[in-house]
Amino acid sequence: MKIILASGSPRRKELLNKLSTNFEIITNDFDEEDIKNSEKKPEELVKKLSLGKANSVFNEIKDKYYDVTVIGADTIVYFNNKFIGKPKDEQDAINMLKKLQGKTNNVYTGMTVIIKKNNEIKYETVFSKSTIYFKEMSDKDILEYVKTKEPLDKAGAYAIQGIGSKYIQKYTGDFNTIVGLDINKLEKILKENMII
Repeated sequence: MKIILASGSPRRKELLNKLSTNFEIITNDFDEEDIKNSEKKPEELVKKLSLGKANSVFNEIKDKYYDVTVIGADTIVYFNNKFIGKPKDEQDAINMLKKLQGKTNNVYTGMTVIIKKNNEIKYETVFSKSTIYFKEMSDKDILEYVKTKEPLDKAGAYAIQGIGSKYIQKYTGDFNTIVGLDINKLEKILKENMII
């Protein structure tokens, strides 16, 4: 069984390594904008985005393999009834962190697993929600954190698994899911289908 991760995220690669080291990464060219503009519910948005990403790669390679599993995922930060993506630049990261500090935000991660096995195709899409409690951050804290460059490619401009952890008071939910992949649900799906 060929396992493919439809994501170029080093964090997701690291997480999937905990379950299997035998997988390939194929990034997708899925256009997210239409869904982002039309979907207002965070749980539905991450499910649709993960499905779109997984489908984009699956359609590209499905005829190449007899048995294949494709894993797609998407993570968003939801704050004040708005989706927060990755910052455009340092100033955008500073603005995001100023809004989030001292408050709570929700992290939604969607995951789609497409399994093609014995000429049957099965889709499974799930999502998880976690809540992050930010500490109060001074302007100096924010500037120093942004200077590390860590916030620049992270949704919400922070990484719970990195330097940003010192600004997190606590969280509810699953740590790996906040980082970007629900390993527990993925392991269950892969074991149920006898892939690992």
